[in-house]
Amino acid sequence: MIRVKICGVTTVEDAEFALAAGADALGLNFVPGTPRCLDLEQAREIADSLPPFGTRVGVFVNETSGRVLEIARRVGLDAAQLHGDESPEDCRRLMEQGLRVIRGLRVKGPETIARINDFPGCAILLDAYVKGALGGTGETFDWELARQAAEARPIILSGGLKPGNVAEAVRSVQPYGVDSSSGVEGAVLARKDPERVVEFIQNARAAITELEEMRR
Repeated sequence: MIRVKICGVTTVEDAEFALAAGADALGLNFVPGTPRCLDLEQAREIADSLPPFGTRVGVFVNETSGRVLEIARRVGLDAAQLHGDESPEDCRRLMEQGLRVIRGLRVKGPETIARINDFPGCAILLDAYVKGALGGTGETFDWELARQAAEARPIILSGGLKPGNVAEAVRSVQPYGVDSSSGVEGAVLARKDPERVVEFIQNARAAITELEEMRR
């Protein structure tokens, strides 16, 4: 079964609904200056409200390892998603302290895909590259590159995914997981739309079920 992460959750209500709808993981944003950034009190309130089987992922960009570990401890994170210019050594330091790491890579072209094996032990998330942005752009990228990466190792697909295109993305790439933030929001910035969350998860899972049935 494909894994689903709903990123940029900002309220207890949105977090609880996403998990009830079938999400496996929730992303809590700690990137200053972004619309979904949480302070520690907000993040802890959300994390404390969740059942034990919902994975709590903190999203960071070019933060120090010490600060990531401090936030992880204080909030109760299960994993850190590093979405900036973090090195394999940065990732290793966090994993040595028992924190799982998702390394987010913004796909410029084949040269990005060539880097996926530079981060042993990390989960790999592929996002769209947009000059001057560090993720969360709502833009898609060439899924053929993502498919090539998924043939080499399990990947989480991100970048412009929404209810209307996630099934096609799953059929094209066959990723380990999919991730959406703005794609499951409605008219209110940084608030998840329940109908879009449900539709996104259902469409992703229906597509993977279809693929599994075709293989039988």
